[in-house]
Amino acid sequence: SSQFSGEPTSYTRFSIARQTDGDNSHVEMNLAADEEEGREIGRPEHLHASMPSPRRNGKNLCFVIMAAALLLLIGFLIGYLSYRGRMQRVNRCLDGSGNCEMTPTASYYSDDGTEEEEVRGPRILYWPELRKMLSSKLSTACLEANLRQREGKNSFEAGKAEDESTASHIHDQFTSFRMDDVWNDEHYVRLQDKGSRRNQVFIIEDGQEEVLESPDAYVAYSKSGTVTGKPVYVNYGRKEDFQEIRNLGVSMNGAIIIFRAGEITLAEKVANARKEGAVGVLMYLGPSKDRKADSYVPFAHAHLGTGDPFTPGFPSFNHTQFPPVESSGLPQIPVQTISREAAARLFGKMDGDKCLEEWRAEIMGCKVTVSGSSKMTVKLTVNNVMVDRKILNIFGVIKGFEEPDRYVVLGAQRDSWGPGAAKAGVGTAILLELARVISDMVKNDDYKPRRSIIFASWSAGEYGAVGATEWLEGYSTTLHAKAFTYINLDTAVLGSADIKISASPLLYSLLETTMKRVKDPANDSRFLGSRFESDWIKKVVPLDLDNAAFPFLAYSGIPVVSFGFYDEGDEYAFLGTTEDTLANLKRKTVNLYPLMYTAAEVAGQIALRMTHDHELFLDLDRYSDELLSFQEKLGHFSGKVKDLGLTLNWLYFVRGDFQRAADALRRDIENSDRENRIVRRALNDRMMKVEHDFLSPYLSPKDAPFRHIFFGRGSHTLKSLLENLEQLAANKSSVDVNELKEQMALATWTIKGAANALVGDIWNTDNKI
Repeated sequence: SSQFSGEPTSYTRFSIARQTDGDNSHVEMNLAADEEEGREIGRPEHLHASMPSPRRNGKNLCFVIMAAALLLLIGFLIGYLSYRGRMQRVNRCLDGSGNCEMTPTASYYSDDGTEEEEVRGPRILYWPELRKMLSSKLSTACLEANLRQREGKNSFEAGKAEDESTASHIHDQFTSFRMDDVWNDEHYVRLQDKGSRRNQVFIIEDGQEEVLESPDAYVAYSKSGTVTGKPVYVNYGRKEDFQEIRNLGVSMNGAIIIFRAGEITLAEKVANARKEGAVGVLMYLGPSKDRKADSYVPFAHAHLGTGDPFTPGFPSFNHTQFPPVESSGLPQIPVQTISREAAARLFGKMDGDKCLEEWRAEIMGCKVTVSGSSKMTVKLTVNNVMVDRKILNIFGVIKGFEEPDRYVVLGAQRDSWGPGAAKAGVGTAILLELARVISDMVKNDDYKPRRSIIFASWSAGEYGAVGATEWLEGYSTTLHAKAFTYINLDTAVLGSADIKISASPLLYSLLETTMKRVKDPANDSRFLGSRFESDWIKKVVPLDLDNAAFPFLAYSGIPVVSFGFYDEGDEYAFLGTTEDTLANLKRKTVNLYPLMYTAAEVAGQIALRMTHDHELFLDLDRYSDELLSFQEKLGHFSGKVKDLGLTLNWLYFVRGDFQRAADALRRDIENSDRENRIVRRALNDRMMKVEHDFLSPYLSPKDAPFRHIFFGRGSHTLKSLLENLEQLAANKSSVDVNELKEQMALATWTIKGAANALVGDIWNTDNKI
């Protein structure tokens, strides 16, 4: 194996596959040099010189054989006892209870046979030691200093002076950490800014206009113009909420729809409203224990997608060279956010039916709409303007020592419409601290990551992960084959009582293992893992369009994890407003800096583990579980599908194919030589590609950018297929059978393709479908 691994020939290494705490790491153990081993087991080089001449009697021959056997036995016992002692030491390493450091050495002899000074080989850092080193180097003082960089500044709007100044500071910090390379990407994007006059909302009664509100905040990518319509309240704006309104017989055509924030993104609410024929949209913040929040108006964007909506599917390196093409996700209707106070006054003017009990959101006088005899309407004027701006993404990299072209990416949004302490400040502070600490471990503590670690600071995140998406679009042909994990640091601290996790199933096991080794900031005597029940996976929150990790997963097919603290039932009311200040964040989270430290430790451990171990810590069985869960849901519709002359059996078959392919890869890993770098890289690549193989290859990335069948958006997803089957069960005539057939075919062959790719070689593919 040393022929391929490039290790020193003076010692041999092998791996032990599993730690006692369930971690799939590999402990490297240094054995004696091969030539010394030969002498150790009782085969002295001078043995042939002591042999008698071939002409000897049987008694002498017997004596020689017995002596040789005795020497072999003694050598075996010495070797066994030596090996056993080393294994005991390794076991102490595996359970984390002892000092497992074993530094390889080599002895050299001069020509006269005298032993010279012992020469030390490279130091090896084992996972328990690496984990402790990370914890000891992380500093709450440094995190605080990083976060205070935003104090006293009112806005960090993408492409403007404060955003560029922060980008320059991050670039300088990365350089000072002595990273292997620091660079930036420039993108020329089309954003939307507020106009010279504020947007306005009016109430019109008996021909008289009354200004309801004229907020400073605006919604990016809203259509500019003036519209008038009757107000209709539709709760969160979900599909089921619109169905409730239809059941009440309320027409929404030509109406101005009112929503409260939450559950789904504003862009999704607007898209649902537009389908119902609405001419405009208003949204207000949900309830908060902080009464001052009633006057806050959030900024937002209404693009149903990510990235620059005028270069959909293409990178905006220089859009001036090409005519702009509008994304189909642009809303085409005016959209504006308002305060809870304004919403309450508006409800007070409406005289229609009262809201459903679960829709009231602690607003007095909540109404669904106006009465049939009412002449009251709402007028909305939006004055937003389009602007072209240059934005910068800043990168720093610590290159891997074995596979520098394989990397994990840690990223955080840098820009914000207001001070952005929670929205962008916390994530950026954690990004800088992890860059400092991991660089220090590599430069000063002999840590040699196998794979590279990229640190990324994104701009224009407020507009829908524009900076991150443009980077992915610019390097789409290579990133999915090189980047194997994205760790999102945005909004890592919005509270303290609860933990919010969004992640690819491939990373569930690593996340669970990590949380069992990170101390809980609320109670230093326990670990974070104690906060979760055994079925914690059911509480994983699906990624939405406003999470920068979404395009990595749904567009590029890269496994992602997003981790943070919040207070369930008491959301951070300042997010996205001009009141998202450090003072308000500290008042909401008493242990702000310990919470940031813990979030940094979780992200750091994941990044280090993915670059330290021989094998990538990606759990294929989790996707097998997801497919099994999907199959169980399909089973409820088997009879209805059969009535159409169709069958679900093909979907059942390909789920079995994927399970067998995952089992085969696991056997290949268990039976492989982990010290053979060529074999190990090939096996890791097969695991890396699993996520990407769930991007449907039958769709155009331009027309359907989020092609992931589990986490994407569109009719090709497994969620959309289940929704269509539910509609079939409720009303057979309302379902397009040809569309259903296409959905089943897309799902079947995408899963089959993922199974085939997992197998590896074409001759091993299971084609029994």
